[in-house]
Amino acid sequence: MRGLRSVLRRRAATLTATLAAVLVAGALSGTSVSQAATSQPCDLYAAGGTPCVAAHSTTRALYGAYNGALYQVRRASDNATRDIGVLGAGGYANAAAQDSFCAGTSCVITVVYDQTGRNNRLTQAPPGGFNGPAAGGYDKLANATMAPVSLNGNRAYGVFVSPGTGYRNNATNGIATGDRPEGMYALFDGTHYNDGCCFDYGNAETNSRDNGNGTMEAVYFGNSRGWGSGAGNGPWVMADLENGLFSGINPGNNANDPTVNHRFLTAIVKGESNHWAIRGGNAQSGGLSTYYNGVRPNASGYNPMKKEGAIILGIGGDNSNSSAGTFYEGVMTTGYPSDATENAVQANIVAAGYTPGSGGGTALNTGSTISLRATTACCTTSFLSHSGTSVATAVVTSTSAATDKANASWIVRPGLANSACRSFESKNTPGSYLRHQNFQLYLHPNDGSVLFANDATFCSQAGVNGQGNSLVSYNFADRYIRHYANTGYVASNGGSNPFDATALWPDDVSWVVAAPWTP
Repeated sequence: MRGLRSVLRRRAATLTATLAAVLVAGALSGTSVSQAATSQPCDLYAAGGTPCVAAHSTTRALYGAYNGALYQVRRASDNATRDIGVLGAGGYANAAAQDSFCAGTSCVITVVYDQTGRNNRLTQAPPGGFNGPAAGGYDKLANATMAPVSLNGNRAYGVFVSPGTGYRNNATNGIATGDRPEGMYALFDGTHYNDGCCFDYGNAETNSRDNGNGTMEAVYFGNSRGWGSGAGNGPWVMADLENGLFSGINPGNNANDPTVNHRFLTAIVKGESNHWAIRGGNAQSGGLSTYYNGVRPNASGYNPMKKEGAIILGIGGDNSNSSAGTFYEGVMTTGYPSDATENAVQANIVAAGYTPGSGGGTALNTGSTISLRATTACCTTSFLSHSGTSVATAVVTSTSAATDKANASWIVRPGLANSACRSFESKNTPGSYLRHQNFQLYLHPNDGSVLFANDATFCSQAGVNGQGNSLVSYNFADRYIRHYANTGYVASNGGSNPFDATALWPDDVSWVVAAPWTP
């Protein structure tokens, strides 16, 4: 036994030294707009003996030599598609290519490519145990501009999942099945979550249905308490193993799994025969912590595991699609990665320099008062206004009544659902906010509910038509504040409702941020 321990110590030391050498070599190469570190996460996993079998990112290459497409976008104006690649081998996303292609219209992310060469790409999730809201019961696709981010000063976009959005691949190559070992990490926005089921990334059923305990193994992030929970109020990193979100050995609460809400969060789940672990950390600084490391849950059906090998993003294994979250990058491996390998990957992620990005347009400073002027040719003297609970556009001039001026003035507040976005409080009706209900805009008093907070939160982007700002619904990320026939809506760029009409959509959803009529 003593000899075996000595061998194991030597092997661990050799692996740690190898990983350190790989990481240092990458650091010495430097980073630039076109060239990132020569060793990226999948190089580190390969050096650790647990190579990637799926590698997804819309922000950067996950191999030092990768020089292909990261993802594909489709624009609404003509349904044309464009692959978005990297600025150079091993580098960051070419966000300028997306910005140019999507100018003057809206875009969705149609494909997240697999960088391993196994073609484990993610596309629009089909219906399963639950249907999605898109045609044919499919899930929605993510708005391509809703999650701007910066990596060492390089602009990129994540995958913003609002309820009803999901991606999947049910015909994969090399993903673990049965009780075979695997690892996975995902980089999430730790401030974007909900209690819906289930914001997952990882291994799921191949028929989009609940096939019983142990048929999944995916990393989950959110504050759902329906199956399991950790310390505090959440959100938590947990494992979705089907018919259970597990935070440790117990089906239910495990106090060692902490609440974590880093703006950029590294979340890890890995499993092998009767053994699994949860790890996590701040993706901007520091190392990883282990939240659980032990035997499979003490409930029937999880040992041995019966994993099926599909890949999901933003949904549960049965296409449960009421979750929310933002994904930037993630991988799945064959074999059970060592902590040393994952620690090296975490250092690589920190070195990537993730910071929040700007959606563009005029800064909406919290506490300021503004008015929002329409940019459509018909209506450039009209402002977003309210009368009672109704929200519409109204012509306001210097000679307008004081009440009309006040009705068209809004106090910018941190987003009630997410402070990175914005909410708009009426200047002359304190405590009442602009919100949508059944896709129409209203002014309602804040009732303190989660639903109200979501309905009253909007994320600002550069104006679609090149003027001012566009304001996107936080919980319906394909819908923008629009005026149509003088009434305010949250409208998609094409759809079944009259106010979703594509004609004039870019102009109708673009607003000049003007000085307030009532300061």
